[in-house]
Amino acid sequence: MRISMVGRGAEEELRSLRTWLLEDPKVRQHSKVFWETSQPQPGAMGADAFSVLQLVTDNFWQISTFSITYAAWRKTRTQAPRVTIEHNGKSVTIEGSDTETLERMIRSLSAE
Repeated sequence: MRISMVGRGAEEELRSLRTWLLEDPKVRQHSKVFWETSQPQPGAMGADAFSVLQLVTDNFWQISTFSITYAAWRKTRTQAPRVTIEHNGKSVTIEGSDTETLERMIRSLSAE
């Protein structure tokens, strides 16, 4: 699973989500969380070395488990960067944290 954010404060929010995930015992038990680094584009000023958060999970991990953890984290945040989550070749972009949005995320990423 790959998680990226775009918008004001996106890097700080991605770092916050990483910390939140690492503090959850279920996440630590069933996945490894790490940064996927990227090289700066030619001509770009600076580099966002931590632009994508990567989760490698075991067979017991479920997208619904991640969704619950994500929802709990999102409720603690005041900023709302756009979040893109990629899982098993599917991608969903989330803007907001309402229940309907999270249910859409679960359906989109869990669909066969």
